[in-house]
Amino acid sequence: MSPFKTTTLALILLSSLLGFDPLYAAGDLTRMSTALPDLLLGNEESDYSMSQHEYQLETGKAYNLKIIASGQKEYAFQAPEFAHSIFLRKVEAGGVEIKAITLTELEFEDAGEAEIFFVPIKPGKFRFYAKGLEGKGMQGHFVVK
Repeated sequence: MSPFKTTTLALILLSSLLGFDPLYAAGDLTRMSTALPDLLLGNEESDYSMSQHEYQLETGKAYNLKIIASGQKEYAFQAPEFAHSIFLRKVEAGGVEIKAITLTELEFEDAGEAEIFFVPIKPGKFRFYAKGLEGKGMQGHFVVK
């Protein structure tokens, strides 16, 4: 390795040890989340309505999404490919905070709500849906750039 590269690497290491890197971080980004529009499943006009069919997201940015079931039907919210492409921080439902590695399904047997806190880490277009009700229009996409 050339003396210039060695000196440069040594300076980078030294500046990191001295604490210059906090200049680039302004806090825990996973805790500074952006609230997405609520996803409402069903309403008084239609059991099969879904308020959002697309969410535009960016990798590395924290979000929270509230999913609200009307209770008109039993809804099982799923987004399997998306669940494997995010850092799931937590899920809040019924006064309980759930911390898990991934999320398989949110099943609403009655009216209720759950809020998901996450950071997308992989770009792509990922489908979400109410299991078994996709043919009724209860599906959409997370578009991650």
